[in-house]
Amino acid sequence: MAATPITRQDLVDFVVQESRLLDAKRYEEWKALFTDDAFYWVPAVPDQEDGINHCSHMYEDKLLRELRIERLKSPRAFSQQPPSRCHHLLQVPTVERFDEEAKEYLVRTEFHYTESQGDELQFYVGTFFHHLKAVDGALRMTLKRVNLLNCDAALTAVQLFI
Repeated sequence: MAATPITRQDLVDFVVQESRLLDAKRYEEWKALFTDDAFYWVPAVPDQEDGINHCSHMYEDKLLRELRIERLKSPRAFSQQPPSRCHHLLQVPTVERFDEEAKEYLVRTEFHYTESQGDELQFYVGTFFHHLKAVDGALRMTLKRVNLLNCDAALTAVQLFI
């Protein structure tokens, strides 16, 4: 039986669902959206070329993502008293690369992100770049790059995942 081809709508739906999982704190499901070698990256300067040779706000591989998720779930995590909540507001995602042969895709999405903890609100604005590929008929992230508009500012600690 042949795999169902990936459509542009599938890519848009993936990005929207990914944000909904984060807003709902469904981290185990969110974690499963990544390939094992994927990175979650928040550069610290505009047009940063990579996350290895330059300082980043976050450059998390599978292990670091899992550690942060475990910390967020722990009732003993002092930084999560009271627990943080978040909300993603997305513009319509646009497909920038659609390579059916390689089964690799790039989706760009402008966003507003709000994180709340107690009486405090933090606001971030920027662009997501979801690098996706089809693995066994399902879409998976090989890289989620979060370009913040004010990435070179002294930012407060982001507790959750943008």
